[in-house]
Amino acid sequence: MGEGMIRVRVFRAADRLARALARDIARRLSATPRLVLGLPTGRTPIPFYQDLVRLYCAGLVDFSRAATFNLDEFVGLDADDPHSYRAFMRRHLFDHVNVPRRGIHFLDGAARDAARESARYERAIRRAGGIDVQILGLGVNGHIGFNEPGRALVARTHRTRLTPATRRANAALFGHRTSAVPHDALSMGMATILQARRIVLIATGASKARSVERMIRGPVTPRLPASFLQLHPNAEVWVDRAAARHMNS
Repeated sequence: MGEGMIRVRVFRAADRLARALARDIARRLSATPRLVLGLPTGRTPIPFYQDLVRLYCAGLVDFSRAATFNLDEFVGLDADDPHSYRAFMRRHLFDHVNVPRRGIHFLDGAARDAARESARYERAIRRAGGIDVQILGLGVNGHIGFNEPGRALVARTHRTRLTPATRRANAALFGHRTSAVPHDALSMGMATILQARRIVLIATGASKARSVERMIRGPVTPRLPASFLQLHPNAEVWVDRAAARHMNS
């Protein structure tokens, strides 16, 4: 099924989605060992990362020539902070597979100059030849990366203010204390994301259903940043049944 430019795949359950995506990425790495991946954080991709680790342990996927770029990082957290997205990715993926250290790219949340750090990240993506496959999650409010709903979106990597809803959604990383979640983050911008050659957005659970429907069927609007995927020639949305519940209503 699909509407507009976005192709939609509906899976019976979230674990099936995760397994299918892990196998898809393994096949692409086999065909293109120097694959450049854009990676998200959050609860939704954790089963996907777990399945990638299982495939690696079974000798079915090789990351030794791959490169990765994470979407975002909290401002004020250095590389060793256990609450950082860098630490999250180490726990769930990088400590368990053979992505070379030089191939792993993160935004530096502790950088003194956010604009300079953002420009550095853009240059690093260009030097890598651009992102081949960008995996995205979806915020309950329709954000992707930390591109929050607003009157306008920033095209390139930038510093952004997080909404209260987004800070609440990240509280689990900070001992379930929303007050401890940083107010700002660095994030790839929408144009940077849309320059990826292929985009796969994954969304699971009923809480994402309304944003999924609006992303696919609604107007392209900065009030729902994920709607900009309608403009991409090779965008896919992979959802479980719960997240697709409004698609046929």
